[in-house]
Amino acid sequence: MEEGLLSVAPACNSTTTNALLNNHCADDSISAASASDVQDRLSSLELRVQQQEDEIAVMKAALADVLRRLALSEDTAATGKKQTSTKGHNPLREAYSMSCIPNGSSGSRKPSHRDRDSSTVSVARKDTFSSAAKRGHSAKRGTGIERSQSSTWESGEESRNKLVKAASTSKLLAKVVKNADKHKDPVISQEGDYIKMFMRGRPITMFIPADVENYEDVRTELPPERLKLEWVYGYRGKDCRANVYLLPTGESVYFIASVVVLFNYEERTQRHYLGHTDSVKCLAVHPDKIRIATGQIAGVDKDGRPLQPHVRVWDSVSLSTLQVIGLGTFERGVGSLAFSKADSGTHLAVIDDCNDHMLTVWDWQKKSKIAEIKSTNEVVLVVEFHPTDANTIVTCGKSHIFFWTWAGTSLARKQGIFGKYEKPKFVQCLAFLNNGDILTGDSGGIMLIWSRSTVEPSPGKGPKGAYQISRQIKAHDGSVFTLCQMRNGTLLTGGGKDHKIILWDHDLNPERDIEVPDQYGTIRAVAEGKGEQFLVGTSRNFILRGTFNDGFQVEVQGHTDELWGLASHPFKDLFLTCAQDRQVCLWNSVDHSLEWTRLLDEHGHCADFHPSGAVVAIGTHSGKWYALDAETRDLVAIHTDGNEQLSVMRFSVDGTLLAVGSHDNFIYLHTVSEKGRKYTRCGKCIGHSSYITHLDWSPDNKFIMSNSGDYEILYWDIPNGCKYIRNRSECKDIDWTTYTCVLGYHVFGVWPEGSDGTDINALIRSHNRKVIALADDFCKVHLFQYPCARPKAPSHKYSAHSSHVTNVTFMHNDSHLVSTGGKDTSVMQWRLVEKTPSLVPSDSSLSLGEGLLHNSILRAAIPAVPLTPTPTEPAAPPTTTPAPPTVLDLTSDPTAAHCGGVALVTPPPTPTSPTTNGRQESSPETPPPPS
Repeated sequence: MEEGLLSVAPACNSTTTNALLNNHCADDSISAASASDVQDRLSSLELRVQQQEDEIAVMKAALADVLRRLALSEDTAATGKKQTSTKGHNPLREAYSMSCIPNGSSGSRKPSHRDRDSSTVSVARKDTFSSAAKRGHSAKRGTGIERSQSSTWESGEESRNKLVKAASTSKLLAKVVKNADKHKDPVISQEGDYIKMFMRGRPITMFIPADVENYEDVRTELPPERLKLEWVYGYRGKDCRANVYLLPTGESVYFIASVVVLFNYEERTQRHYLGHTDSVKCLAVHPDKIRIATGQIAGVDKDGRPLQPHVRVWDSVSLSTLQVIGLGTFERGVGSLAFSKADSGTHLAVIDDCNDHMLTVWDWQKKSKIAEIKSTNEVVLVVEFHPTDANTIVTCGKSHIFFWTWAGTSLARKQGIFGKYEKPKFVQCLAFLNNGDILTGDSGGIMLIWSRSTVEPSPGKGPKGAYQISRQIKAHDGSVFTLCQMRNGTLLTGGGKDHKIILWDHDLNPERDIEVPDQYGTIRAVAEGKGEQFLVGTSRNFILRGTFNDGFQVEVQGHTDELWGLASHPFKDLFLTCAQDRQVCLWNSVDHSLEWTRLLDEHGHCADFHPSGAVVAIGTHSGKWYALDAETRDLVAIHTDGNEQLSVMRFSVDGTLLAVGSHDNFIYLHTVSEKGRKYTRCGKCIGHSSYITHLDWSPDNKFIMSNSGDYEILYWDIPNGCKYIRNRSECKDIDWTTYTCVLGYHVFGVWPEGSDGTDINALIRSHNRKVIALADDFCKVHLFQYPCARPKAPSHKYSAHSSHVTNVTFMHNDSHLVSTGGKDTSVMQWRLVEKTPSLVPSDSSLSLGEGLLHNSILRAAIPAVPLTPTPTEPAAPPTTTPAPPTVLDLTSDPTAAHCGGVALVTPPPTPTSPTTNGRQESSPETPPPPS
C-alpha cells in the first residue's frame, strides 16, 4: 500500500483505528482458537470495511478531478473552432460536472467544490489503497455508484446530447488509458527523498536511503559474476517412458525440465545439453550410440510468442547440435520418436501429440520431411523402425497397433487384428526379436508375438504378408510397461502393478525376476547397463541401478510434485527442499547426494534453518508447521498458525524469534529457545490487506520488513508489541540481514517493464551483498547487481527450468546458487564464476549458448585446448564418416577439477555441420510468430 493499510483518508477515525491496532498488538497471548482471536478478526474486518469505504470516496474524487480536467480541455479545443459555443450552455461540461457530483446528487457544481476535489485528489495520491484483495466488497459498492452515475448522465438534455456524450465517453476512456500508460515508469519525488513505482497502475513508494546523496548518480550494471549449471537433481519418470539409456562413455542419459543430463555414476559427474526451450518429452539414441534425438513440447515465452515444438539431434560427446527438425510442423509437442536401424540411422520417425497424431518421416541430416500421414485420433505411445526391414514402421497405443509400409513419400497403414485374442486397452511397448518378429506388451499383462504371414491367409485374417499373432504369453500381473532387448538376445520386461522385472530367455521362457520396492513407484523404463546391470526409471522419479543378485541402488532421485520450499544451511554445504509431494529432502551440494528424506503429513511450502543449524522449520499448506532435527530428521515440535497456507518462515539473526508469514494476512511471532527446540507464540503483526509473500529481519532483531500479495511494503516494530510503523521513512536506512522481499528500494530495478506483480516468485541477495538472484514466472533464473535501484536493470538470464522457477537461495559461502522448479519438479545447482572483462559479452543477457558452453566438456580432444572454454570457442569441425570417441584421461591433471574430473572425449565426426547451438543459442532457429 502507498502509506500502509492504516494510513487512510482523513474521513477515517484515526483514534479508533489506533485503539484497535494497539489492542491487537498488545495481546501477546493470542492463540488461533481463542475468543480474543475471533474478536481480533472482527475488529480487523470492521477496520477494513471503513477503509474500503474511504478508498471508494477517494477514488470517486480522483475520477471527478480527471473528468473535470478533460472537460476543460475539450471545452478549450471546442472554443477555438466555434466561438458561439462559449456563450451558450455546454452539454459536455454539464455531463462531466453532473457525473462527478458525490452520491449521484443533482445540481450544478461550484468552484469551491472543485477546489475541495483537488485537495482530496492530492490525498488520494498519497493514501490510495489497493482493492485487489477486496474485489467482492468493492464490486458491490461499485454497482451502486455506476447506477447513480448512469442516471445522472441521462438527467440533462437527454435526447439532444446522447450522441455527444457517447462520443466524449469514448475519448475519455482512450485518454485515461493513454495517460495511465505514461505513469508506468517509476518517478522520483521533487524533494528526491522517495521513488514511486507502479504495479498494475497502483503506486508503491520506496524511500531513498540517506547515504544516497544524489539518486541521478546511481547506476546499475551487469554483475561480473556468472552462473554455470553444475548439477541437476531429479528425473522425469512420472509421465514419460523409455527415457533412460546407457551410453558407451559410461554415462546414463535422461532428461528433466528442458535439460538432457549425461550422468556418470561412477565418477559422480554430470554434463548437460541445454538446447531446448521447453520441457523435453522423449528421447531416442542413434544406432551409433553417439548421436541423440530429443523432442520437446510447445511453449510460450514471456512476450506471449510461441516456442514451437521440435526435435533436436545432437552429439552426446561434444554436446553440439547437429540438426533442428520440425519447426512449424509439429503442433502440441513431440510424443515419440525413433531412428531407423536398417539404413544406419539415416531417417527419423516422429509422432506429433496433436489430435491426429501425425506420423512424419525425416531425412534428419538433410532436414527434409519425406513422408507425412495422419495416424489416429487415439493416443500413440510408441513408434519404431523395423531393424531389418527398412520399409516397415510400427506404431502402437490405445487399443491399436499399426504396421506402416513406407515407400518414398507414401505411408500405407495395416492395422493389427487381435482376432480370438482379447483386445487390450493399451498396447504400451514393443520390441523386435532376432527372427524379425515383433513383440508387444499391453495393459492386460500380456505379451503377443506378431509374425509376418507368408501364406494365403484364412478368410478374415488379413492380406498376405500382414503381421498376425502367432503366440500369446502371460507376463505380468497388471500391465507390461516396458520391453528391453538385451545384446545377448535375452529380454527384460517391466511390469506395472506387480513392480517386477523379469528376465526371459531366447525362447521367451522366464528365467529370473526381481521386484522393485514399492517406495520407488512403478516401472517406467528399463535399459541395459554394464555387465549384468540394468537401469530402471520409475514413476516416482527414481533411476535405479540393479542386478538380479544384488538388488537395487538409487542412482538418481528427486521430487514428484510442485516445489516451493528451499533453504540453505547457515554454515554447511547443505540445502533443504520441500514440495507438494510431502517429501522433505536434505541435499549435500558437494557430493550431490541426498543426506536424508522424510515424509510429512502435509504439503510442504516454505522452510528456514535456525542459525545454529541444528533445526529446520517447515511450513505447510494447512497452517501447520514442523521443526525437524537437521541431523536426525526427528520431529522436534509441531505448531499451527491460522488455517491457511504458510508462505514464509524466517528466524531472526540471533535465533531467538521466528516469524511465520501466512495467507491469512498475518505474521505470527514466536520466541525460540533451546537452540530451536522450543517455541512460544508471543505476538502477531496485523495490518496487511493481502497474504504475506516475503519478509526479512533487521540485524538487531527488532524490525521486520514484509511484502504482501497486493504489493505492500510494511515495517514492524517487534519489541513494541508487533507495532506497525506508520512513518516508513524511519526504516529507510536499516541494513536488512537478508533481502528476500521482492519490493523495496534496493531491488525494485529487477521488475520487468509492464509486470503484473506476479512475474517474480523469489529473490535473494548474496551474503557478500554483490549480486541478487531472482526466480521468475518465465522459466528463467536471473543474476542482477546489488543494489538494483534503477528501473529496467540489466541481468544475466539462464534457462534450464521448463516451468515457473519458484525459489532461489545462495549457499552459505556464496559459491553456489540453488533454484527450484514448479511443475518440472527439478532442483538446479549453479556455480558462481566471475568472468574477466575480456570474456564478458556485451549483450545484457547470457544466452543459452553460453549456458551450454559452460556445461559441456571440451569440444575436441586437442591437448592444447584450455580447460576453461570461452564464449568464442569454435565448434568441432564436421567430417563425413562417424568414428568412435577417443577417451583422454585427464583426471591426473590438477586443472581437471574444472570438468569435475571427468574423462574428456573426442567428438566423433558428424555428417553435417554442427550448429552453434552446441553451445546453444537462446532461440534455436525458432522464427518469430507471423504478425
